[in-house]
Amino acid sequence: MALSKLRQSIAALMLLTLPLTQVSAEILDRVAAVVNEDVVLESELEQRLALVRQQISARGGDTRLPPEDVLRQQVLDRLILESIQTQIAEQQGIRVSDRQLNDALERIAQQNNMTLGQFREALIAEGQNYTEAREQIRREILLGQVQQSNVNRRINVSEQEVQNFLSSELGQQEIQAEFLLRNILIALPDGASPQMIQQAEDKAREIHAQLQNGADFAELALATSNAPNALQGGELGWRRESELPEDLAAAIRKLSPGQISQPVRTPGGFHILKVEDKRGGKVQLVNQTKVRHILLTPNEIRTPEQTRRLIDDLYRRLQDGQPFDELARRYSDDAASGSQGGDLGWTQDGQMVPEFEQVMNSTDKGEISEPFESRFGWHILQVQDYRTQDMGEEMLESQARNSIRQRKFSEELNNWLREIRSQAYIERKI
Repeated sequence: MALSKLRQSIAALMLLTLPLTQVSAEILDRVAAVVNEDVVLESELEQRLALVRQQISARGGDTRLPPEDVLRQQVLDRLILESIQTQIAEQQGIRVSDRQLNDALERIAQQNNMTLGQFREALIAEGQNYTEAREQIRREILLGQVQQSNVNRRINVSEQEVQNFLSSELGQQEIQAEFLLRNILIALPDGASPQMIQQAEDKAREIHAQLQNGADFAELALATSNAPNALQGGELGWRRESELPEDLAAAIRKLSPGQISQPVRTPGGFHILKVEDKRGGKVQLVNQTKVRHILLTPNEIRTPEQTRRLIDDLYRRLQDGQPFDELARRYSDDAASGSQGGDLGWTQDGQMVPEFEQVMNSTDKGEISEPFESRFGWHILQVQDYRTQDMGEEMLESQARNSIRQRKFSEELNNWLREIRSQAYIERKI
């Protein structure tokens, strides 16, 4: 990735900081604002001003900086508001762990097609202080957490709001399934004669028969289709039902991935559609696994080495036939599942940490896994059953609830920020 692109990416995320050596010693000792029991230094203000200028420069185009005095006041207002939120986070015991910070840095590096080491080197090559950049990222994560914690508790989404959303025009659009499609078109000219129509239909049915006998759809599209996308193997991309003519939408509505429609007559000719994939809609079949586990976590009275020895001992006891549920109740540090004999219920992809899911998905029904480690500690799991469940209604309601909550969050965040500012003691020094 070019350094200019990296610079733009990082600036957009407010991740660049400038070395304090660029700020004079005179400015370092001056206070720009008093905020409750905290202060905003002019050095912080100068750093953030430099960052904002860099962000605007990275955007390019005709974007112009506002007058210097206006820009300084805007940036100072932002720093004051951040200081208030940081103080609230401290009062409420909200912290950003090193693990959270490292995970965020890993994601940023991956987004820039780099390893974390390469990302660090690129920052340094750009003249940035990596330690200060880490702390700026930590600050941004902390602000997000304190906002989520305080604003979400002010938001309520009722069942009636969910149902109203699902029945609205916007909700109906979100409910619609999306289909990844290919098509073959046997075109008809305007004013086609009955004989021409019959010939086109016969050709379409012949192509359909070849497809049913295993012919490659993309190859036949390339060889026979009159559609503009024929050279792309008939690819139409992802389409919602509402984005297709009604006759075509009706033809694919009940098709599953891999299935092919009968020839469909439209004014433009005869279409054959193939559903390559499908997502969304009212039917959402989800593969689920019923699993239970035993979790051991190192603590003040049990070292990591002792924890590992104990989990190995429990595994041997399970292999000797001791009941899984009894050992889970007695030893598991997961209090919620431990009281239920280790039962985690039915789970699906994305619910568990990656290490747990990897072992769970590679363990056969009835088998007990060997001990493995995740960020929570050491686990032993047993897969009890598998099933495919239609989660469509639940997922649609969850999506609707999240959409409503997201809209309300944006509105309520502004209200909350105004409130905490009005309740704070603020004294500007510049």
